[in-house]
Amino acid sequence: MSAAAGVLLAWLARVERFSAFLAFLVLIAVVFLDVASREVTGTGLHWALQIGVYANFFVVMLGLGVASASGSHLRPQFADGWLPRSWEPFVGRVQQTLTALFFIGFALVGLSVVAETRELGERAPVLGNLVWPLQALIPLVFFLAGVRHAIYACFPALTPAVASALVPGAE
Repeated sequence: MSAAAGVLLAWLARVERFSAFLAFLVLIAVVFLDVASREVTGTGLHWALQIGVYANFFVVMLGLGVASASGSHLRPQFADGWLPRSWEPFVGRVQQTLTALFFIGFALVGLSVVAETRELGERAPVLGNLVWPLQALIPLVFFLAGVRHAIYACFPALTPAVASALVPGAE
């Protein structure tokens, strides 16, 4: 079961990294085209800001999974020495379980926001597109992060090392 979970985590990390990369490429291309348009024609592209905001939204949301998969997410460490080191395996599982529940809770909140936006038929002011399909990324990303951390709780060996521990001299 651990091997299957590891394969799932690796696949998910690849998809998240590739998707974030594509969104970042779109962001770069839109900014470049807008600046080039301003230089050549004296006016920017009316849709560039909205597309840039969407691309940035995708980069940021997908970055949550990328950070969790690489152990580089922000985590308060001020209390790390409060409990005996012998408790670390148990505390690690509790941390991952609480993190999974936190993300699942946010996924449910995000799902209700998306449902309300869909019900209201809200559209973006510049492009006129429906907003809810883009917002659907919110509960999806939080749900996947919850699944990832639930797997970490069940199979602690799959938990990535904290990135700061990989930096020489960082303790």
